[in-house]
Amino acid sequence: MRTDAEAAPIAAEAFTDRFGTAPEGVWAAPGRVNVIGEHTDYNDGFVLPVALPHTTRAAVARRTDGRVALASLQGGGALVELAVDELTPGRPDGWAGYPAGVVEGLRDRLAGGVSVLVDTDVPVGAGLSSSAALTCSVALALSDLVAPELGRTDLVELARRSENDFVGAPTGILDQSASLLCTAGNALFLDTRERRTDQVPLDLAAAGLELLVVDTGTSHTHADGGYGDRRRECEEAAARLGVPALRDIADVAGLAGLDDDVLLRRARHIVTENARVLEVVRILRGSADPRDIGPVLTEGHVSLRDDFQISTVELDACVDAAVGAGAHGARMVGGGFGGSAVVLVDRDRADAVAEAVRTRFAREGFAAPRTFDVVPSAGARRIA
Repeated sequence: MRTDAEAAPIAAEAFTDRFGTAPEGVWAAPGRVNVIGEHTDYNDGFVLPVALPHTTRAAVARRTDGRVALASLQGGGALVELAVDELTPGRPDGWAGYPAGVVEGLRDRLAGGVSVLVDTDVPVGAGLSSSAALTCSVALALSDLVAPELGRTDLVELARRSENDFVGAPTGILDQSASLLCTAGNALFLDTRERRTDQVPLDLAAAGLELLVVDTGTSHTHADGGYGDRRRECEEAAARLGVPALRDIADVAGLAGLDDDVLLRRARHIVTENARVLEVVRILRGSADPRDIGPVLTEGHVSLRDDFQISTVELDACVDAAVGAGAHGARMVGGGFGGSAVVLVDRDRADAVAEAVRTRFAREGFAAPRTFDVVPSAGARRIA
């Protein structure tokens, strides 16, 4: 993981080597990890993410030939190039579709075209929002260059539309909001219906705590069917209950009208997860020991495992091993069907807990996990 000062010249030099001219600037946007609040965003609910120190950098320059050229240092240097007027959902596909969708959203400002080179240290497919880091870095770059009147919330919507409408990934606004709106040292409390945000101080180090990310190495993608299935199930549950979104159900007693077991499970997760977000925010804002959020995190994992049914054997083993080794709480994060977990642990127990997870994975025959400490970091910014 590179600092801004280290990463900016690398991206700029690679851009110059690839395109034969210097970029107009380099912009960075972070991945995110969600402290609590999974799948609540597209149900008009509450979320509490933090930005990672890991970022995607976009070196960008406008063109005059009407073409879009996209390259990635992680993509083997291959160039994806087409005319601006050829941009359409699904073309280009793969990783290039994410920045292309942002360009398409500003097509009227970019008739001359644009060149983009990206570099990243956000783990891909780990449930840490690598796709939002990509779209948000490009969105901020293009805003600065051709649409400076756009505010951060406008860019959240631009990046979301790139993922939803251009790539076909049915995300809510959690990932893009975290990447663009988080601030260093804080978690972002977001009401996704009202688009209201508040910075909640999260200085775990002062309490002798660490929030570990455990990347299980099992990849997932939002464009796969499971995520979309869960979204459709939530929408069907809300329709049967006669409410605009599951956010409008105050507690599980309000789910009595659901006679379909699958829809009941999905809705119960959303209703209880919203309550868990509010409980964690209450603890962090108050005078209680932040260790008290640990059991709430573990409850969230149980709900994701049993009611939302998006966990995996690797994620379950991680949570079980971490809590068994003395962690205060743990849960899977992200869209599910793979990816990462977060573990709340005393700093002096962090190495032992990480080792317990590695030992469990080895015993189960899983690939060795990657672990790192989360430091609540800054959102998207220009770095050169």
